[in-house]
Amino acid sequence: MITEKRKNSQMDKDKDKEHESYQKKDKDKELEKEHDGERARVREKERKEREKDFEKDRERIEKNKEREKQREDRNDRDVVRDQEDKVSIRHEENGASGEPMDIPLTDVQIPSSDVTILEGHTNEVCACAWSPAGSLLASGSGDSTARIWTIADGSSRFSSQNGSSNVLVLKHVKGRTNEKSKDVTTLDWNGEGTMLATGSYDGQARIWSTKGELISTLSKHKGPIFSLKWNKKGDYLLTGSCDKTAIVWDVKAEEPKQQFEFHSGPTLDVDWRNNVSFAMSSTDNMIYVCKIGENHPVKTFAGHQGEVNCVKWDPTGSLLASCSDDSTAKIWSMKQEKYVHDLREHSKEIYTIRWSPTGPGTNNPNQQLVLASASFDSFVKLWDVEQGKLLCSLDGHREPVYSVAFSPNGEYLASGSLDKSMHIWSLKERKIVKTYTGSGGIFEVCWNKEGDKLAACFANNTVCVLDFRM
Repeated sequence: MITEKRKNSQMDKDKDKEHESYQKKDKDKELEKEHDGERARVREKERKEREKDFEKDRERIEKNKEREKQREDRNDRDVVRDQEDKVSIRHEENGASGEPMDIPLTDVQIPSSDVTILEGHTNEVCACAWSPAGSLLASGSGDSTARIWTIADGSSRFSSQNGSSNVLVLKHVKGRTNEKSKDVTTLDWNGEGTMLATGSYDGQARIWSTKGELISTLSKHKGPIFSLKWNKKGDYLLTGSCDKTAIVWDVKAEEPKQQFEFHSGPTLDVDWRNNVSFAMSSTDNMIYVCKIGENHPVKTFAGHQGEVNCVKWDPTGSLLASCSDDSTAKIWSMKQEKYVHDLREHSKEIYTIRWSPTGPGTNNPNQQLVLASASFDSFVKLWDVEQGKLLCSLDGHREPVYSVAFSPNGEYLASGSLDKSMHIWSLKERKIVKTYTGSGGIFEVCWNKEGDKLAACFANNTVCVLDFRM
């Protein structure tokens, strides 16, 4: 009888294990469906934007044909020459008032001698970042690789004639595979420029040396990593994922320090406030400020009516800026629950925001602290964060603006758009001082630490490095 009971007990255990196994498989399938759905949602958003772009391009081509015909009819060579030297930028679809702005291309176009095109990626390049330590530029692509490029000082040329010896390919897939895409979605250098962290669609964060060696693979997320940041000290790495969580990783121990599970939708962005606390935002319209060791948010910011695409602390960590699909940017303070300022001048989704490296506590203390916002309405706007008022609208792009970056001295702002153009604006004069047009939409722009080089990554699989001199 005892033997029979044991046998029956063992059979029951086996059935329980089998049942648990099925439950786990079902959960895994549900998660996979959810992540596939999220990817589809992101792709659908991109597809709609591309359809809009195509339609606008078609209309523009028709208008250009009509203008060309009128020019031929006038047969006035001087007028034709004058027209070819300028590009007229209109924003009729945005309801923007005022006359079209003429940008004399011959005056501000960056010459090809100051441009280096870095080729090698086989899919769109969605992220780029300069090392804070020197002449290394990292790029991340949908081709399942990140690359570290060595750029010579002084000029954008490669540091030797043999281009292949100046790029390290960081492969996120070993050999050929039929697995789902391992797109590199985000990357960030540590403060010393000795390590590069990459986040991928496979849910893993990886840490690499400057020689391209894989130091560690951090695996715990159950969905794509959308954002990733080192803290200033360099002992923790913060990742935000489609699985609705953020994880702080102990880099030395190569393990999670703490996982934060507060959001009800995918985590879209994360940003450190200091070495132990950070903000996270989500598709659930919410923002949480979290601290290592705390099991609940130390602050909850509610007020957006759409997905919160980006959160950024000001240089001193006292104010938090956020931007959303609800077409607003907001300024928050740890001293109160409600937003300090509600910035409402954009007419479409705001994709990203950046603080200027100016104001008290920065290397440029005598310059005003401002916030820049970049929107699908094709405008870049600068904000007085003390008053909560619009300083100016930078009107020069014709399509959604995906990226903005301040120069290290705070005197210039670079903007990159789906219209294939990167503009460099003088903040003092509030006008374009340099411009470059590539062969694909621009997803990110970034300055090197000296402020004499700009990198831009493109949808046509290339990275461009531009020498900047005024």
